[in-house]
Amino acid sequence: MIPELGEYALILALCFAILLASVPLIGASRGNTLWMDFARPLSKGMFLFTLFSFLCLSWAFLDNDFSVVYVANNSNTALPWYFRLSAVWGGHEGSLLLWVLILAGWTLAVAIKSRNLPQDIIARVLAVMGWVSIGFYLFILLTSSPFERYLPGYPQQGADLNPLLQDFGLIVHPPMLYMGYVGFAVAFAFAIAALLSGRLDAAWARWSRPWTSVAWAFLTLGIALGSWWAYYELGWGGWWFWDPVENASLMPWLVGTALVHSLAVTEKRGVFKSWTVLLAIFAFSLSLLGTFLVRSGVLTSVHAFASDPDRGLFILIMLAVVIGGSLVLYALRAGQMRSESSFGLLSRESLLLVNNVLLVVSCAMVLLGTIYPLIVDALGMGKLSVGPPYFNALFVPLMSIMLVFMGAGVVSRWKQTSLTMLGQQLWLPGLVAILLGAVCTWLYAGELKPWVTLGIVLAWWVVLAGLRDLYNRLRHRREKLAGLLKQSRSYYGMVLAHLGVAVLVVGVALVSIYSEQRDLRMQPGDTLTFRDYTFVFDGNKHVEGPNYSSDQGQIRVLYRGKPYTEMRPEKRLYTARGSVMTEAAIDPGFTRDLYVALGEPRENGAWAVRIQYKPYVRWLWLGGLLMTLGGLLAASDPRYRKRMSSAAA
Repeated sequence: MIPELGEYALILALCFAILLASVPLIGASRGNTLWMDFARPLSKGMFLFTLFSFLCLSWAFLDNDFSVVYVANNSNTALPWYFRLSAVWGGHEGSLLLWVLILAGWTLAVAIKSRNLPQDIIARVLAVMGWVSIGFYLFILLTSSPFERYLPGYPQQGADLNPLLQDFGLIVHPPMLYMGYVGFAVAFAFAIAALLSGRLDAAWARWSRPWTSVAWAFLTLGIALGSWWAYYELGWGGWWFWDPVENASLMPWLVGTALVHSLAVTEKRGVFKSWTVLLAIFAFSLSLLGTFLVRSGVLTSVHAFASDPDRGLFILIMLAVVIGGSLVLYALRAGQMRSESSFGLLSRESLLLVNNVLLVVSCAMVLLGTIYPLIVDALGMGKLSVGPPYFNALFVPLMSIMLVFMGAGVVSRWKQTSLTMLGQQLWLPGLVAILLGAVCTWLYAGELKPWVTLGIVLAWWVVLAGLRDLYNRLRHRREKLAGLLKQSRSYYGMVLAHLGVAVLVVGVALVSIYSEQRDLRMQPGDTLTFRDYTFVFDGNKHVEGPNYSSDQGQIRVLYRGKPYTEMRPEKRLYTARGSVMTEAAIDPGFTRDLYVALGEPRENGAWAVRIQYKPYVRWLWLGGLLMTLGGLLAASDPRYRKRMSSAAA
């Protein structure tokens, strides 16, 4: 009965979405205040029924209701309760239900937190969110219902959750990623509402900016968590593989980063309006494209959910409607967008524009490398693989150039900056960055490899340019501490995010070049020494888990001859699926990780063992965390609420 209630609740949520998409929009076009007032109650109703549907599916998992097909395919009585709960979004149907729940949550948040906005604007924004919701509710109900029953009989045991997904990373990674994906629907809705209303001034950028920053922060965190999960769960010790599904999340992040900066320029200077609207459309469109790639079956990935072409066709049609309709509206209204001011060839606006272009070009490069093999295959021209050499050869130089302009943009002035002034501001940070980069690289490795040195120099460049800007803000103030406290949250959010970029660059440079790996056959008593560590293999023992059995390696680690730690990598057999999985043992550290994974068993009690030394790999995720905190801090700036109030007045 409970699954049926979940299905009915989803149908009612669709009805609320249809009303939300039509009634407030008609009211806004006619100036009917009563009809526009329906937007907020309809948003609440849509969210509540979606939440109830999600709770019904969660109960079916916790109750081991294997009469529900989706539960039977993704759970098992031996599965721990917390993995049963996360299995709700461990497959295609449930992950889509999580998607629409988050979309309904974003819609409700906009309805509650935007009470100071003009009534016609918020009515149009929520109506656009309603139109997007209709597409996903229909997708679930027509092609991907998670409440389908086995009739007349049903299995007594489930097939179990994919062992790759039986991990803490699955509990937190998809919700964070979806919060970012779906959050760009808010920026999209504000852009479309501005086009529909003809109010293409800087006000809509002020209204949209905090929502976009929050969405960007969540997407950043989701990508970082995905990288962390891939690092320790897949057993390979890698953190980014240029996998098509990884690319699907990177593309909206690149355009979203450009959008965050473009919104700042539109808000402060009244320029880039057309460009900002276009970025908002593309950011959400790329989120939908990622959904198509993951769920259509057109690609193979450890991250992919579904392989049903009908589902892929539905999303493809939806993608065409969203992109096509948005671009048609943009073409009709773009002529009304006029800049409110001008700027010189050398100014903060122009430097931010260059970085925006570099981000969009990088996204286009990733998009081409991701979908070109699919196009070649669809045309019957054979199989083509585009791998890391292509992406690294293009992406790394583009991002390096972007970091140069990032440092210059921080200290430049709005409207016009003289070349002399820019040189005066940047010569010292540039010189110190080169010296510190070379010294740090030499002290770490005893050599100056070009790409590592460049990465460290660029990281110092970003940090020192930020410090120079902070010095400029404080040098005329007598009370330095008071000056620090008077800086806005959005400013410190920018500083924190840029610091995160620098930390990330250091991690990428060092772990990519200086990682070390040993693959060897070890039997009890064998040792391996490298990087001041000695690994002693003491054999293995059998371990029984809740839904698996495991061969657990026993490896003692000595540091410079003294006992340091014990590491226990595992080779697990998940009994329900018959799947064999590698669980790596990791000794984490601020400046390095020790990473040990078991391969296949050999004769005489020996095992194939992979031992890796990963320098500064934790800095990758520390950088992502700092960027996330920076985005959230910037979005919390109280000036946004004051500006909304003044705009409404």
